[in-house]
Amino acid sequence: MTRIATSMLLLGGLAGLAVAGAAGAQTVVGDRFQTVVRYSNDTLATDSGARALYRQLERAAEQVCPMATNTRIVNEHVQKCRQETLTAAVNKIHNQRLAALHAAANPKAG
Repeated sequence: MTRIATSMLLLGGLAGLAVAGAAGAQTVVGDRFQTVVRYSNDTLATDSGARALYRQLERAAEQVCPMATNTRIVNEHVQKCRQETLTAAVNKIHNQRLAALHAAANPKAG
C-alpha cells in the first residue's frame, strides 16, 4: 500500500485555530495541515481506480483547505489552496492516468 501526504500552508491564524479543533484525522506539521491518502499501485492500473483516487484526493484537499465555518461560499484563497494541494498530490504520485484526469478537470492549471 502506498500513501501520500497532502499539505498546504495554513491560510490564517484564527481560521486555523477554529479548523484545528475539527481536523479529526488531520495532523498539523509545523504550520501546515496534513492528511494521508492511502492507495495501492493496482488502483492506478485502471481508469475507474484512478477516478476513485482522484475523488479521494479532492476530498483530502477540502479537508486540508477548509472554508470558514460561517459561510457556504468558497473564497478565492480556499479555492487556490485546494487547487495547489491537489496539483501537488497528483504530481507527487506521478501517474499518467491521474495526471490526465487532473488536466481534464483543470484546463487552466496546465
